[in-house]
Amino acid sequence: MGPARHGRRLSRRRRRRLGVFSLVIAALLVATVLAARTGHGPTASTTTSSSTTSSAPVTTTTAPATTGPFAVGAVTFTVTEPATASSAARSFPVTVRYPAEGPVGEARSGLAPRAGPYPLVIFSQGFDISPEAYAGLLDAWSAAGYVVADPAYPHTSPGAAGGVIRTDIVHHPADLSFLVTTLLADDHASGPLAGMIAPAPVGVIGQSDGGDVSLAVAANTCCRDSRVGAAILLSGAELSWFPGSYFTNGSAPLLVVQGTADLVMNPVTCSVTLYDAAPRPRYYLSMLGQDHLSAYVPAGPARSTVAAVTTDFLNAYLKHLPDALAAMRAAGDVAGRAHLTSQSALPAVAGTCPGAPTG
Repeated sequence: MGPARHGRRLSRRRRRRLGVFSLVIAALLVATVLAARTGHGPTASTTTSSSTTSSAPVTTTTAPATTGPFAVGAVTFTVTEPATASSAARSFPVTVRYPAEGPVGEARSGLAPRAGPYPLVIFSQGFDISPEAYAGLLDAWSAAGYVVADPAYPHTSPGAAGGVIRTDIVHHPADLSFLVTTLLADDHASGPLAGMIAPAPVGVIGQSDGGDVSLAVAANTCCRDSRVGAAILLSGAELSWFPGSYFTNGSAPLLVVQGTADLVMNPVTCSVTLYDAAPRPRYYLSMLGQDHLSAYVPAGPARSTVAAVTTDFLNAYLKHLPDALAAMRAAGDVAGRAHLTSQSALPAVAGTCPGAPTG
């Protein structure tokens, strides 16, 4: 055999070996990608709700960012609190949004979760208002990298059996804390929430009566939950129906949001009073000319401002991002629309706060 033929044969052998090696590497890469995409896939039994997020492009970095914007997946299930010696069992549906793979758009089921974990946020709605009425805000928080749960509390949500009963609000702090325990326990290990929820601290956000509930678990001795690391009140107030005292045993960092034209249920005097009583860190966002719902439900510049400021607040106190407070201050000062302050005391406002403690 001549040297030239021997060299050609060795060359063919090298090519065969390189081809086999390349096929092995390709197979390993495909297996790795499939494992990453299917490790937390949603189960067939989950149901969803639809809502809208912004149309910003999804990030394409290899190491996922923590602030989005992300696609939003949604799953709905029922939570049941067992009966106790003093109360009957309580059941309520909850929709949970989570950062997902895919293009940013409508929240929907069937989306694979984006690699987590992410901080948990519980949203409490106003009296006789569906939690999904606030879908624009809920989507914005989840798209920014939060798992957002919005329970439809028993007896205060539209369509409640026997009609809505506002006084049932006294049970909602316990409902909220039970939901936090359920979600942090990763009871849904086989579904899309598996591995998605970071340990405490968690955030609580509420509007109107839901704000009252959120304040109770953040700052009232009756119901304070030590796992709450950030609280946002959208037109919320102190409520005498909760038997404890406010702020005497500390509070989670607090952001108070208030429409200056809000004359329903929790007027400006309510939010000013609680802000002045709260320990630092606390912030007050005035939404100029907005009423009880106009900055939270309909799409528009006001809701966009609320979404930006509240997201930055969560980023500061749940994710501890170094530039979040500066971003919050910039987003909260918009000429003719909004003003954000953290001053030591707000100017006094005439009037009384319905249902507030008198002591």
